[in-house]
Amino acid sequence: MSPMKAVMSALLALTLVLGLTAVSASDAEAGSRGRGVAAGVAAGIIGLGILGAAADARAHDRYDYEDRCYPGPEECGYRGGGCYENEYGDEVCRRGRYTCWRNQVCD
Repeated sequence: MSPMKAVMSALLALTLVLGLTAVSASDAEAGSRGRGVAAGVAAGIIGLGILGAAADARAHDRYDYEDRCYPGPEECGYRGGGCYENEYGDEVCRRGRYTCWRNQVCD
């Protein structure tokens, strides 16, 4: 889990706990519990909206395409393998390591 997701999850949990705490503290009045539940739900929805907007804004800052170069489509395959001739004269080839990469594309 990335550090940003961990922080967001912790903030979300704190928001929900604070909302539930506010709801559970009831007055002696009849019928006031409904307003507390509504306030807790509203606080949770607002908290989720703020956290979602912050996470989305951060995700769009990863790439800067001003120079018209961008990461191309993801390609996967074996890299780093090689072939050699063993002591019996047979050619032995290793597959290498399976990895994925993105080549840079410039328009």
